[in-house]
Amino acid sequence: MAIEIERKFLLNGDFRKYIKHSVSIIQGYLSRVAERTVRVRICNKKAYLTIKGKANKSGLSRYEFETEIPYNEALEILELCEKGIIEKTRHIIEYKGHTFEVDEFSGANKGLVIAEIELSSENETFEKPVWIGEDVTHDIRYSNSYLGVTPYSTWK
Repeated sequence: MAIEIERKFLLNGDFRKYIKHSVSIIQGYLSRVAERTVRVRICNKKAYLTIKGKANKSGLSRYEFETEIPYNEALEILELCEKGIIEKTRHIIEYKGHTFEVDEFSGANKGLVIAEIELSSENETFEKPVWIGEDVTHDIRYSNSYLGVTPYSTWK
C-alpha cells in the first residue's frame, strides 16, 4: 500500500494561464469514518476505487490504496454512496519540478478552489507559485469527504 503525503492550499491569485490540462471529476463516498475513507471517483471515462487511512500525527501522511475499476461499475457504486456527491474540475499545473492539482468545485461546493501538491517525503521542499495562498492542510473542512457532508455553500 502506498503512502500519500499531501499539502492543501487556498488560492491567492489567477492560476489559469499555467494549466497544462484539466479533467472532470465526480466522486462519492462509501465510508467517511475517521479511521478510513472509501470513495469511488470517475475522471472523464476512467474510474477508481480508493481507500485512505487515517492521517499520521503530523497530519501530512496516510495510507492510500487506489485501483482502477470498470466505468459502468463505478456508476453503479455511485448509487450506493452516502449523501454528498463531489463535482469538480481538476486542473493540472507543472511548476518548478512539482505538480499542483487545482480543484475547482461545482455543485454545492461552487466557488471553492483548492490547490494540492503530493510530495515524496514530509520534509520535501517546494517553491510555491505566486497564486498559492493559505495552507489549509490541517483544516478538515477542506477535505473532500467533509465537503460532501457540509458543502462550501453552507459555510458562514
